[in-house]
Amino acid sequence: MTVREVAVEAYREALPALGASLVGGLLAGVVLGGMRADLRAVEGLLVLVPALLATRGNVYGSLGARLATGLHQGLIEPRVRAGDPRLRAAAAAALVNGIFTSLFAATAVFAILSTFGMPVAALGRLLGIALVAGLLSGATLVAVVVTVVFAGYRRGHNPDTLVGPLVTTTGDVFGVLFLLIAVRTVALVLGGA
Repeated sequence: MTVREVAVEAYREALPALGASLVGGLLAGVVLGGMRADLRAVEGLLVLVPALLATRGNVYGSLGARLATGLHQGLIEPRVRAGDPRLRAAAAAALVNGIFTSLFAATAVFAILSTFGMPVAALGRLLGIALVAGLLSGATLVAVVVTVVFAGYRRGHNPDTLVGPLVTTTGDVFGVLFLLIAVRTVALVLGGA
């Protein structure tokens, strides 16, 4: 293949994913903009948002990369099979990592804001929000990553090209949406705003 052919193929595969990423980022911004009252009600939540969103892309992007590598090496088949230990282990590891990273981020936000004497919600409230948001977005992202990687591979696309933009976008959109759900769920359970 010539350099031009490689470039054309890369753009052909990447442009739809990047377009979806742009639209998804705008949707996430709309949801985040609608969370103003929730962001004000839970002190420190605004500091936590970037950390939670970044971990979604990092953790589940790694899952996508592992799956893509497994497909390229012939270690896994591009379909979900009950009892596939490699796929199950990779998905479980990503979900656990995502949840623990969310809990760590909430603890770090609490510690940093407390150290600097800045207002911050109770640690239990931040941990509850991080746990609910991490669990909901993690389960969704595992399903999206597996679906996108396998479907793209079966259609002849390089899954590595698809994973980055789509996982990041899905993580942003669902991350913000599930953060909103988490804030309101924890408020119902723990009481308060």
